[in-house]
Amino acid sequence: MALMTDTTPTDFKGLVDGILTLVSYIIPLIFSVMFLYFIWRIIDAWVINAGDEKKREEGKLFLVIAIVAFVLMMTIWGIVGVLKDAVL
Repeated sequence: MALMTDTTPTDFKGLVDGILTLVSYIIPLIFSVMFLYFIWRIIDAWVINAGDEKKREEGKLFLVIAIVAFVLMMTIWGIVGVLKDAVL
């Protein structure tokens, strides 16, 4: 009993749609992992090692880098959404 249908793309539109669908599933997964890592680094820098000035400075730098990365990822996710709407 085969529940899967043949989803092999037969044209360029099908290929692009398949790639965009895959990316649209991967991006939220990356967001989740990055968010958990971000939370862990903040806890590590400001709670666990609160007395270590070097760790707090590293935490501040990481915070800025993480915010920039989140903005870039949301931008890419938006572009993928626009492309997916344009293809479909």
